[in-house]
Amino acid sequence: MTVIVTTCLRPNTVLEDRALQISEQLKLQYIEREKVSIDKLHEKLQASILVVGKNRLEYFPIGYQEPIFFHPSSAMFRVKRLVREEKDPLIEVCKLEKGDSFLDCTLGLCSDSIVAAYHVGEKGHVVGLEVNQILSHIVKTGLKTWDTTYSPLLDALNRIEVINTSFHEYLSNLPDQSFDCVYFDPMFEHTIEESESMRKWERLADYSTIDERVVREACRVAKKRVVLKAHYRSHWFEEFGFTRLPRKSAKFHFGFIEKK
Repeated sequence: MTVIVTTCLRPNTVLEDRALQISEQLKLQYIEREKVSIDKLHEKLQASILVVGKNRLEYFPIGYQEPIFFHPSSAMFRVKRLVREEKDPLIEVCKLEKGDSFLDCTLGLCSDSIVAAYHVGEKGHVVGLEVNQILSHIVKTGLKTWDTTYSPLLDALNRIEVINTSFHEYLSNLPDQSFDCVYFDPMFEHTIEESESMRKWERLADYSTIDERVVREACRVAKKRVVLKAHYRSHWFEEFGFTRLPRKSAKFHFGFIEKK
């Protein structure tokens, strides 16, 4: 997949310099925007476009007019619920406590890791793995630059360490019991058709699936639990020995493997 870096339609020299730096960092080609539309750039270059804007990075996969960009999304209201001492399903199934460590093997757009980072607090440790280089860079930049005055959310954003790597490689190089909880939220085998975010995400998503070896490595690395979030029709829960926690109103379920 070819990706080109450019700027918004009316850049200043600061944005142009930033776009050049990003292109060099990611080893991607940079072109001047010259007020050309995204559609025209797609047609001319036959490439996906990473746009450096004044407030955020926007990624336009080829064939898509709407961008993918970092946004805390559901994490915003989920953190507010936790502040009010209400429950969150992820926190419950992971059995996370203050000071715990959380490894998100499939970071994506980071909502679950943000919630975990708030809950484990400043003495906790949250690491998110994202194999896609573009998404990893968008999320890492977004976590540092998201503009909010809500300190519980801001503190959570600043606690997350993003690593551009595959969970297969990262897990195999970790010592035993490195994290309290190891978490997987892989791309669903069964797409939730009505989800607009899922449709935009398809071009960036990593379709690597978990297997017996990965689950075994995750169990070696986890101190408390290995947790899986997957479509309610997924066979992974039974195949890999996860205790499924059905959720009547949701199209995904959680499952866990308890460390003994």
